[in-house]
Amino acid sequence: QVQLVESGGGLVRSGNSLRLSCAASGFTFDRYLMAWFRQAPGKERDFVAAITWSGDSYNHADSVKGRFTISRDNSKNILYLQMNNVKAEDTAVYYCAAVRSHSRWPPQVDGMDYWGKGTLVTVNS
Repeated sequence: QVQLVESGGGLVRSGNSLRLSCAASGFTFDRYLMAWFRQAPGKERDFVAAITWSGDSYNHADSVKGRFTISRDNSKNILYLQMNNVKAEDTAVYYCAAVRSHSRWPPQVDGMDYWGKGTLVTVNS
């Protein structure tokens, strides 16, 4: 059974840091492109960052570039999102997702194979 379980969300002050984790199981993690998406209240789910199966290439949305960093540990089947200098507009539910195909780069919401249930990040000032 495929599982993606996000953790690390919570309440954080603007300007501070937070690290999200996503524990994967039930599929061959190191053969999948992994990504983070987020959905703010009343808005669509948006791409945040993605990383190839080997970790040698990654992409970050312009809105988080220079502040967020995606990474993965294939030995532990874990995906990370390091969030630095968070802002109020980063408040959202953050989802990790996996896709076997690397044909779309960066990956899109409608192209992912598996999704986690999300973790809420709330940034206050």
